[in-house]
Amino acid sequence: MKPLPPGTDDAGVRVWDRPVRLLHWCLAASVAVAWLSTEGFFGWHEPAGYLALAVVAARILWGVLGGRGAARFGSFVRAPAATWRYALQVWRGTEPRYLGHNPLGGWMVLALLGCVAATSVTGWLYTTDMFWGMAWLDRLHRALAWTVLVLVALHLAGVLFTSLRHRENLVAAMFSGRKRRAPADSEQN
Repeated sequence: MKPLPPGTDDAGVRVWDRPVRLLHWCLAASVAVAWLSTEGFFGWHEPAGYLALAVVAARILWGVLGGRGAARFGSFVRAPAATWRYALQVWRGTEPRYLGHNPLGGWMVLALLGCVAATSVTGWLYTTDMFWGMAWLDRLHRALAWTVLVLVALHLAGVLFTSLRHRENLVAAMFSGRKRRAPADSEQN
């Protein structure tokens, strides 16, 4: 029997490190609390927004300076042309399995981080003396919040689609940090 490559064991291949997983779930929780707190527990809304912004900042730092492999943006954010080719492969049902984020998932990460950051910043600006009560800022904040909700729905749909298509539980993988091994010729990094 051939020895397992580094970073693997019977539980699978290590893909996402602990900081990536912790930041992912903290961001999901803070966005959920910020969204749900608009319906009654408004005292939680502002702290949840600040937490979301701090998590985005930490994820950006970790994606540029920290971690290895799938934590780094350079490992999963592909050029637009490569992403378009991948989207066409998905349409045809011939896309490769990616060990980390696929090209569409990589762009979704950037879209979510950017939109959550913009939503948090506009929320903070609304609390400052300079922008207090500005209707345009309130409309922008609300539009960004709805955009985050749409992006989250698309993200969840992509996770479900990819989980079904490649017969793996991506939610479990985001908790454990591991994905199943597969033949090297059938997956991308």
